[in-house]
Amino acid sequence: MIWLTWRQFRAQALITLSVLAVFALYLILLGLSIRDFHSSQIVGCQGSACEAATRRFESDYKTQLTLVSSLLIGIPAIIGAFWGAPLITRELEAGTHRLVWNQSITRVRWLAPKAAVIAATSLVVTGLFSLLLTWAASPYDQVMGSRFTKLIFDSRNLAPLGYALFGLALGVTFGLLLRRTLPAMALTLVVFAVAQIVMPYVVRPHLVPPRTTSVAVNALSLPRVGSFLLESPPGATGELTNSTTLRVEDYAMPGALVLTSGSKILTAAGKPAVTNKQVSACLEPAQATLSESGACLAKQHLHFDVTYQPASRYWTFQWFETAVFTVLGSLLFGFCLWRIPRLA
Repeated sequence: MIWLTWRQFRAQALITLSVLAVFALYLILLGLSIRDFHSSQIVGCQGSACEAATRRFESDYKTQLTLVSSLLIGIPAIIGAFWGAPLITRELEAGTHRLVWNQSITRVRWLAPKAAVIAATSLVVTGLFSLLLTWAASPYDQVMGSRFTKLIFDSRNLAPLGYALFGLALGVTFGLLLRRTLPAMALTLVVFAVAQIVMPYVVRPHLVPPRTTSVAVNALSLPRVGSFLLESPPGATGELTNSTTLRVEDYAMPGALVLTSGSKILTAAGKPAVTNKQVSACLEPAQATLSESGACLAKQHLHFDVTYQPASRYWTFQWFETAVFTVLGSLLFGFCLWRIPRLA
């Protein structure tokens, strides 16, 4: 059965692997370029020169890494649609299942080795590209400190392996249920895309109970604040009053997954801070630098609460997410093995 699987699968496998070989060469060249820039411009830099080099580092490689990461995230979906969906539908649409499934080999023994060979190939291909991309982008990821962002998390280290197994199992399952290649391919792509949206935005933030901490408003935290917003009570005219409160939006913690999009700024007593003369003066455009504004606000003893997943949990989340999709893929394969003997 392994030899038969290879004969049926080799054309699409060789075409896919040829395209991916070019992609692998590009990743190697990109990784060497990133490492050369990092060692010559970032390592050992100081002060304003370091800030300028970091900005140039981001502008030179952000777009390339975003495109490559997006492509790697799409590989499991492509595997499911083009390798998984036709696995059974090819026989059904050609009518060869009447001959193949009436031989001495049972349907389960026919499907199991075919799925195993393609699954192994999928894991090798996805793992190789995940390894290459992780190697190529590691200096960039270390400097930018954003490993929890969707594109980076989903395309690095272990997570793509779980996605590949799930995508393949999804394609095989829809092929078995729908019995038509094109609808199975389309539904595989749609469901996989939905899973890729639900996981980072709904499931991932709560795989482990998050932490909450209080952050002092000062010169250290101010550069990490995305923006300040003013909240006026209902019926207010829009002018700043002692009842207008402040909010912090899009606070960034290096390497962490921040779950709080916005937080009220609170006083030392835990009450919402209002835009009194002292606070307003600190936020005026006339302030020369962020450090001066932060030093001014620090005198007001203000803080805000942030809920987050710390950077130290990155590998915990990688293992958890890989396990989740591996289990889902295994269950789908198990369903296919149970269902195919009962297929009329």
